[in-house]
Amino acid sequence: MNTHINPFDSAKADAFADTMLRSLNYGALCLMTSIGHRTGIFDVMREIAAPATAVEIAQKAGLNERYVVEWLGAMVTAGIIEVDPTSTRYRLPAEHAAFLTRAAAADNFAVFTQYIGLLGGVEDEIIACFRNGGGVPYEKFRRFHAVMAEDSGQSVLSSLESHILPLVPGLTDRLAAGIRVLDLGCGSGRIMCRMAELYPASQFLGIDLSSEAILNAQREACDKGLLNVDFSVRDLSNFHVSAQPESFDLVTTFDAIHDQAQPMNVLMGICRTLKKDGLYLMQDIRGSSHVYQNVGHPLGTFLYAISTMHCMTVSLAQGGEGLGAMWGEEKTRDYLTRAGFGSIETHRLAHDIQNNWYVVRK
Repeated sequence: MNTHINPFDSAKADAFADTMLRSLNYGALCLMTSIGHRTGIFDVMREIAAPATAVEIAQKAGLNERYVVEWLGAMVTAGIIEVDPTSTRYRLPAEHAAFLTRAAAADNFAVFTQYIGLLGGVEDEIIACFRNGGGVPYEKFRRFHAVMAEDSGQSVLSSLESHILPLVPGLTDRLAAGIRVLDLGCGSGRIMCRMAELYPASQFLGIDLSSEAILNAQREACDKGLLNVDFSVRDLSNFHVSAQPESFDLVTTFDAIHDQAQPMNVLMGICRTLKKDGLYLMQDIRGSSHVYQNVGHPLGTFLYAISTMHCMTVSLAQGGEGLGAMWGEEKTRDYLTRAGFGSIETHRLAHDIQNNWYVVRK
């Protein structure tokens, strides 16, 4: 007889049931918050400032009143928006607007809630992968590049000049004087376009697997009249042999390596294509390679979910390694060392709880 069976803990069960109940509400809140962001209701309510009726909010936002009424119900019951019970006028507190509107810039959490609906759109395909293996390709993720561009606009562009480039002493001086820069997994190219604007003496190249993303990048560069930046569609799986030796002074990847089909090949290619005094600036997810050390991570569940339903699966869809977003700092350092790099510095920005910033040299 097994004498080590733990007795059923009713208090623990009740606490877990409460956790799941809250999770249902929070999951629904993410979807409603995403809608509030995409339709601009939060921004409208911030502009109105004073308590307003549903009709006034709908008219100001140019939206259907019936849908706005029901959406307001979700926001009120979640404690996001306040309602006056005597006049049924609604108000978005300034303290909440500071984290939900476009005016909040890098503090706007509403941008990130878009990922929940985006990932939900491929749930059936992910379940099929659980049963049969394989992966879900990039093209199955509707709006992914639009959301990623908005995400990077907040998490990277907003601090590019103030925090990120200054991680490397003298880098901005080199960029101003004129160097060659390569960005791998560039997505819609917003970061490269911004750097090309800031440093017209330097030359910039962005590469991405997605033709849709590269088309968006080329359009932005054209609209801004940038002649010192170019973008190319390319599979980086064999970059370790196709990279031109010692061709670039600076290589960057922004939250891109763990998505690659063959991440080691990409890192080896980066080492190959860097000049002897070159620099590799790498943004990737902050976390440990050991799951038990990620207990208590402020974004742990969210990041593992993103990894399961996007980062890992798009790599596996290419027959790749499926490294996943939560590969962790330990494995990151191991990969960089085996790729041929000799110096690896890890930096963390006070306002960025999601990422590590690696300054890497040969």
